[in-house]
Amino acid sequence: MPDRMKAVLWTRYGTADLLTVGELQKPVPKDDELLIKVHAATVTPGDCEIRRFDIHVLFWLPLRLFMGIRKPRRPVLGMELSGEVVNIGNDVQEFKPGDQILSDAGIRFGAHAEYVCLKSSSIMAVKPQTLSFEEVATLPTAGLNALHYLRKGNIKPGQKVLIKGASGCFGAYAVQLAKLFGAEVTGVDRTEKLAVLCELGADHVIDYTRENYLENGQKYDVIFDVVGNSSITAGMKSLTDNGRYILATPWVRRVIEGKWTSWTSRRKFTYSLAKYRREDLEYLTDLMEAGKIRAVIDKVYPLEEVPLAHKYVEAGDKTGHVVIKITDSL
Repeated sequence: MPDRMKAVLWTRYGTADLLTVGELQKPVPKDDELLIKVHAATVTPGDCEIRRFDIHVLFWLPLRLFMGIRKPRRPVLGMELSGEVVNIGNDVQEFKPGDQILSDAGIRFGAHAEYVCLKSSSIMAVKPQTLSFEEVATLPTAGLNALHYLRKGNIKPGQKVLIKGASGCFGAYAVQLAKLFGAEVTGVDRTEKLAVLCELGADHVIDYTRENYLENGQKYDVIFDVVGNSSITAGMKSLTDNGRYILATPWVRRVIEGKWTSWTSRRKFTYSLAKYRREDLEYLTDLMEAGKIRAVIDKVYPLEEVPLAHKYVEAGDKTGHVVIKITDSL
């Protein structure tokens, strides 16, 4: 096999224009690693935030030390992927060459390349034959985050759940999962994205450009705020007495505001980093195979156009996911 591979190179913190397509040495798996031929990956808002290093103040210094002070130590971005195992280390037992998988790449990233090495302990699942590489590549980050945060809401059948930022990569899965949990779901987003929310099963939709959900008199048992760009205190007033406000973007000001409001009322405020578990990824994969959830894919770009994909994601116009097709499916 050739010892070189194509990759999108991330050599400086900053704009998408700093990303370039080039070649790297193809990695060789260590004893506890798998070498994966990547078929599909995604570009998420998280990829863009890391590229710019627009990071929460609590995590800025430790992440900068890990990622590289002056420039990135690891030259390839990409948080989630699907592909084929082509080689394994001596200690790997769970997977074998030829297995088709989907996986989270962790904070080491590396999915925007033709090949990547991942530890066998990574959050990884076998890809069902009935699903495409592009579909399942959207699950390891967005799907797991949506599942994690909705579980924090302890949703019961019949409860009212509002999802703010419902058409994004987290939100699209959150709408579907909340419906599976038996909730009455209201999705909040822009005019042109509301039809997709209805297709995903939302019972009600709110166009935030025309209506303020805080002023419609409705009360919700759970509010899942993917965006975190407005007053938490005002949002928590739209909760029932024992309702839960779940914030997926824990910026310091919003966290302090939410904690204070929670201390002075019976309403609960929750934020946390998502915890990934292999059994949860397998659960989501089974749901997708059964047709109970689906990937919402806005655009598919080739590897060479990853910089354009970053710009599209940053523009805020996407619905669901932006996928990178890296190599042809088997």
